[in-house]
Amino acid sequence: MREIEFRIDRRSGIAAYQQIVLQTKQALRLGVLLPGDRLPTAKEVARTCAVNPNTTLKAYRELEREGLVEPRPGLGTFVRRSLARPQAAADSPLRGELTAWMDRARAAGLDREDVTALVTSVLQERYGGSAAAAGDGHGGAGGEPG
Repeated sequence: MREIEFRIDRRSGIAAYQQIVLQTKQALRLGVLLPGDRLPTAKEVARTCAVNPNTTLKAYRELEREGLVEPRPGLGTFVRRSLARPQAAADSPLRGELTAWMDRARAAGLDREDVTALVTSVLQERYGGSAAAAGDGHGGAGGEPG
């Protein structure tokens, strides 16, 4: 069974519950979480992230409304469906190309904020929408940099 470890960035300007939602969706897109996997309990998240358990419950309710998770009384909250696509898998050629590009960006002296600005700009050009929409998935999930 796969697990996710949430990381809350209090300086991000994004509400903690929304960060949990975004990180869960990112884990679902990357295949870190699969149907049947159990999410951490609200108490576990409160302990590891120093957030109120109600914050986690609010995030889980939003994920439930979207049909991504389901609560099972007495057992926890479980992933109902995945958002993963083979093209985004850890071993996909696209991910390999992106990793190589990130290595070149770092070697060229770009820091995390430079890369974020560049990627966000290209996302907006190619996919449209606002910076917030382009940044869906802020923060780390399940060992991903966050």
